[in-house]
Amino acid sequence: MNYPELQKLIETLRARPKVTDVGERRNGIDAFAKAFPPAADVTIEKLTLGGVKAEKSCTPGDDAAGAILYVHGGGYVIGSLDSHRHMVTEAGRAAGVPTYALDYRLAPEHPFPAPVDDTVAAYRALLEQGLAPGKITIAGDSAGGGLVVAALVSIREAGLAQPALGWVISPWIDMEALGGTMASNAASDPTVQKDTILEMARLYLNGANPRSPLAAPLYADLNGIAPLLIQVGGIETLLDDSIRLAGRAAAAGVPVRLDVWPGMPHIWHIFHPILTAGRQALVQGGGFVKSVMENGAPFTFRV
Repeated sequence: MNYPELQKLIETLRARPKVTDVGERRNGIDAFAKAFPPAADVTIEKLTLGGVKAEKSCTPGDDAAGAILYVHGGGYVIGSLDSHRHMVTEAGRAAGVPTYALDYRLAPEHPFPAPVDDTVAAYRALLEQGLAPGKITIAGDSAGGGLVVAALVSIREAGLAQPALGWVISPWIDMEALGGTMASNAASDPTVQKDTILEMARLYLNGANPRSPLAAPLYADLNGIAPLLIQVGGIETLLDDSIRLAGRAAAAGVPVRLDVWPGMPHIWHIFHPILTAGRQALVQGGGFVKSVMENGAPFTFRV
């Protein structure tokens, strides 16, 4: 499908000045996303989940018995509730359930495994509130996508019931950036490059093994984790992270659906106010979440 606005977006992304200071990068991603406020019918409530700051959002007609627990992207170093609010609230609308966006701790101040610990604590809190595991989806983008998988593994290790689904968008699961598309898509990807990935990995790991399974879920034992929905753009340097994740999940017996969107950049969903494909991807992903949580497994998955 042709998206006339896509090329203009890619050109805008390419034209952005490269910023290396962590504080400036945090301010930049928040300011960019604040240009897209949530819809007028969204209600937002500040709260904590398992001691972690969070934000609950609802849209009309939401099923309060369900939930999306959302962990934002940003390389574990940048990103916030502000940067992803407009995207998270629409993901909840598409799925027909409230969203709980997590303000997990960031590196370098709070390196690995702080984000994993925060996500599991928040999930445990939702269970303690009475939500059934089969009515919860854990979702995230980029580093948040990798964090979803790491949390599912950690949830299994803690002896907790798995949620209905892990919804991962443009996931980052390889701290060493070894995927082939890191080089082959370098010219086409306007946002993510190997040097940036390796620098964020350095800040997040703080000396930890880059192949630690909860930091780099590429190396995790995925047996017994929740089914996965993976959405990734065809021009991403991180495309191979999604392909390898789908392969490892399938080999472990995990139901997995991998959707590669031709021509799409990293986390194109976040541009949904100006990109038709972003809206379509949120609607498709949210609809899939709704079907899984309403119908349960088995579902029709594909790689």
